[in-house]
Amino acid sequence: MKKIAIILAIAIAGYLSASAQKFALVDMEYILKNVPSYEMANEQLNQLSQRWQKEVEAVGKEAETLYQNYLSDKVFLTDEQVKKREEEIVAKEKEATELRYKYFGPEGELYQKRQTLLKPIQDDVYNAIKKVADERGYQAIFDRASSSDIIFASPRIDVSNEVLVKLGYSK
Repeated sequence: MKKIAIILAIAIAGYLSASAQKFALVDMEYILKNVPSYEMANEQLNQLSQRWQKEVEAVGKEAETLYQNYLSDKVFLTDEQVKKREEEIVAKEKEATELRYKYFGPEGELYQKRQTLLKPIQDDVYNAIKKVADERGYQAIFDRASSSDIIFASPRIDVSNEVLVKLGYSK
């Protein structure tokens, strides 16, 4: 009788622990690729980045031109003119560095623009994933796009299309 009770308790505990671990996968790359506003925001960021990069490169090229002119004229310049030219070159290089930092630094304009454009979309995706998890009773949903540890996953546990439906993009 004792053995039956122990075996029954172990079986119930095993069933409860197995049913408590319900999880699914999503593919964030797939989801975001199917959200038109994300693609448009990404394109806008790319264009902005390219424009700013050209601006930074133009200032850098100006500094390089100043330096080349300085090298070719150096033998004809007085000490005072040499010092003045060197200061101009250093100032132009500093301007290029500051411009690069302003646009592409950790808190630069590109980062801020990315936050402005992409954060609301990412929040919507997160909320849709959370709704799917709540409705289907998942304790965890993993991103298969960013996890290199997932070698194989059954397509049955991929809820990416359900997330797209929650976002209003039927698949």
